[in-house]
Amino acid sequence: MLKINVKTDCGHSPKRMLLRDFNIAFGKGDAKFIVGQVTDDIIWDVKGERTIEGKDSFSEAINEMKEKEVAEITIEKVITHGKEGAVNGIMKMKDGKQYAFADFYEFKNTTSTAIKTMTSYVTVI
Repeated sequence: MLKINVKTDCGHSPKRMLLRDFNIAFGKGDAKFIVGQVTDDIIWDVKGERTIEGKDSFSEAINEMKEKEVAEITIEKVITHGKEGAVNGIMKMKDGKQYAFADFYEFKNTTSTAIKTMTSYVTVI
């Protein structure tokens, strides 16, 4: 069972709550939810690894990640302003590995919660 820790208050901000839920969905392997939150022309830049363009490629990458089992996710901060947002935290895997992450998001526009771009930084700790 996935243990979830959220150290930031995401209340009353739809974009902050979405980014919290989006990251929790990564831990749960909920590909359907994750893919449902992005635009058709999503660009995901995983620094030092690869850049994924388009919803179909994004969906493939997310479904590949489902095989990695997460034991615990800690969300340290969720920040949004206008059409941008950021989340950082730690994922502990069932195999004992731990990853610190920082993700930066751009929404489709200032009123939308659809994610247009993601830039991810991931470090083994």
